[in-house]
Amino acid sequence: MTYLAPRQGLFAIILLVSFCLQTLLLVISTDQQLSESRALKGEQMVAQLIDEARLSLENKDRVSLSVIANRYTSEQDVTRILIKDNNDEILVPVGNAPMQQGETIRQIATKGDAVIGSVALTLKDVSKGEIIAMQWPFVIGTMLLHLLLWFIYGYLARPTKEQINALSREIQDLHREQYQQIDQRRYDHESRSTDSINSASTGNSSEHKTGDDSSHVRKLDVHNEVNQYLRAQQHQTVASDATGVVASTDEDAADVRAADRQQDQISGANSSNQKPNSAPRLSATRSFDSVRVHIVFHDEFNMLERLAPAQRLPYLALCTQLLNQAVTELFKQPLLLGVSVMNEPRFEGSGASVLLKADNSHAKVALAGVMLGKLYLMLNKIIHDKHIELSRFALPAKAGVSDDAQSEVMTQLLDSIGKKEQMLILLPNAGLKQISHHVQVQSIMRPTTVYERECAIFDGGNDAMIQRLADVRNAVLMIENEQESPS
Repeated sequence: MTYLAPRQGLFAIILLVSFCLQTLLLVISTDQQLSESRALKGEQMVAQLIDEARLSLENKDRVSLSVIANRYTSEQDVTRILIKDNNDEILVPVGNAPMQQGETIRQIATKGDAVIGSVALTLKDVSKGEIIAMQWPFVIGTMLLHLLLWFIYGYLARPTKEQINALSREIQDLHREQYQQIDQRRYDHESRSTDSINSASTGNSSEHKTGDDSSHVRKLDVHNEVNQYLRAQQHQTVASDATGVVASTDEDAADVRAADRQQDQISGANSSNQKPNSAPRLSATRSFDSVRVHIVFHDEFNMLERLAPAQRLPYLALCTQLLNQAVTELFKQPLLLGVSVMNEPRFEGSGASVLLKADNSHAKVALAGVMLGKLYLMLNKIIHDKHIELSRFALPAKAGVSDDAQSEVMTQLLDSIGKKEQMLILLPNAGLKQISHHVQVQSIMRPTTVYERECAIFDGGNDAMIQRLADVRNAVLMIENEQESPS
């Protein structure tokens, strides 16, 4: 029979405490090292930022300062950059520091002996979860090591046969001493009796027989009592472990039931509040025959609204003209036969959208939407870089392609998770199958909603499609140059 090691549960608790302390020390030491390296990196970035922005800061050129600061906020560790003039007035606030806390590095910008402004750069705090995620090999290795120690202890510390025999002898001696004391008291009591000698002798002889029989029985019961004692200890240890497992299982089951009830209540409330004309539910097998291409500006600081109408309206007209020429040139491709444009796209404050419809079942309307979105991003990239080089106003763009039923959802996704020069795709399985031979997509990391889980990000295309888009882009730019040259 195999017995458990003594106090194996207590040893497991000690190992658990040791594992938690090692993980805590790892997190503290890693956090300290990362903080020192990020502080040094932040000081270097602030010094470099001041060198680049000294001329713009002296002239209080907010647009140039915003462009320069945006390049630094693309760094993963930077959450906010605040540029002020010599009167301590804010010129450019870039980033989202109110949403994330971190260490702020401030430095005064000077030109000679004169103070022309200041720059404050906020670095993001590294969360404990990120540190554990970075050090997962060490954490998992330490956990496996502690489990191995627990199994080794349970194997080596369990009682051997010699220890069990020694414990049996000790229990046997203890019982023998107890029974001898009982026999001695009983003998003293009988010796003081006033019965007759014959009765006493008869009683003594019968008592001796009874004593011999009882001592024989006691000797036979010693081993059974040893086994019962060891069995009780083992059952007590197993029962304590099982109680903990059952308790944790009951708690998990209660949490699951509570979550299910809450989800049912939320689903019921949503179904009761749903309007008859609301958008259909997201389904991977939904049918579609039209695709909407959304093109919006990546305008984090609402600079387009602050722009004067004399500058904003010509810029929107330029973008509208560029989009219409892109549509015209793209749909000359034989690959997109059977796809027609159902509206006249026009850029407004929030962007523009193009509605495409399939005239027959063979028309690749989903592929047409993806190609149009990528084509305009390529064109806008060139126009944006050219305008910035000439110190003119321009904004980067981002695009989204979805079936017409999920148009509002795609608008929300572009506003919440869309990044500049990026294209989001929200299509059913039929649309994804239609573009699968031409483009590659990737899923969104750490989605928080069902729409984010179903949405994909454009991750590149095959050589034939990229070359076709490059040819169309060059054709559009040639038309643009021909229209500008007479003026």
